[in-house]
Amino acid sequence: MKGPLSAAGIARQLHFTREAARQQLALLEQDGWVARERTVSRGRGRPAMTYTLTQIGDHLFPKNYDALSLTLVDTVAEQFGDEALTKLLTALTDQQVQYWEGKLQGKSLAERVRALKGIYFVDDPFTSVKKDRHGYMLVEHNCPYLNLAMRRPRLCSVTVSTLTRLLGVRVVREKRFQDGDGRCTFRILADQSVDASTFRFAFEAIPDNATAPQPE
Repeated sequence: MKGPLSAAGIARQLHFTREAARQQLALLEQDGWVARERTVSRGRGRPAMTYTLTQIGDHLFPKNYDALSLTLVDTVAEQFGDEALTKLLTALTDQQVQYWEGKLQGKSLAERVRALKGIYFVDDPFTSVKKDRHGYMLVEHNCPYLNLAMRRPRLCSVTVSTLTRLLGVRVVREKRFQDGDGRCTFRILADQSVDASTFRFAFEAIPDNATAPQPE
């Protein structure tokens, strides 16, 4: 609310001692929430040191990205029709594929599956690779777009189509957050090849027993 402040300024705002403010700021800086900056001194002496929020720290405050994304998606569908929405989601899939293609070049299917564990985040601790007698699975225990996905499940087709194109085989979701499974499980069907040169995007087929989206 006040912008960059010195430790003394923060102490005054929060009714702390200056030393208490410095101790808290040191911890926040260590965790990457705030950063120090030197300001130009108007007189003699050392430049003043101020603290400001980092981009990571700013994300701790309330945001409304889900509502904005939902509005954009619905507006495209309502104003321009499902064909325009399909084109939009196809373009998003194309961007994802373009980003990953170079990283996966020359890798085996198993290596590509392991690499795509990071499809949402680098070194994603919430997505794991499993192998059983049927083949490989990507198990997603945390969906970074969960609020949006719960209300508009068709948007998850971007991830399914992206994985299909990058792996060159059919990918289906066997478990879904939308069905109350607490995770999404993407089954990689290694024996069902897909021509990635012709396939770009398709809406995911929703199972007959799938739970209806939550009411708005």
